[in-house]
Amino acid sequence: MKKMSSVCNYFVIASGTSTTHVRAISDNIIKKLAERGQKAWHVEGEREASWILLDYGDVVAHIFLEDKREFYSLERLWADAPQEAFAESPPKARPRSRPRPKRKVKKAIVRKVKKAGRRKSGKRIIPSH
Repeated sequence: MKKMSSVCNYFVIASGTSTTHVRAISDNIIKKLAERGQKAWHVEGEREASWILLDYGDVVAHIFLEDKREFYSLERLWADAPQEAFAESPPKARPRSRPRPKRKVKKAIVRKVKKAGRRKSGKRIIPSH
């Protein structure tokens, strides 16, 4: 983009599935770059969160709702610029504070339910829904 635009050297284009997702992506970019001492020059579109623009001078990030990204099609607009696609990385596993209960609990619940569904005579009670 250096030779194609006087506005910035790099565009980062990402999309989310909801306004909450778009905000979360934007917030994470802001947080991670702030940890490295980078502050956005300008942020736009946070309230609506259908298209958030983060301007870091040489780098401008566009975070869209999927339908807005398709509509505005910045990739097509800048088709002559070199592009690099990044795949989404899988989420990191969170350490568990305590182990999950084993199957014994599940079996005990099933036995309790089966017993509750029988009369003293041994005939099944069919619950009405």
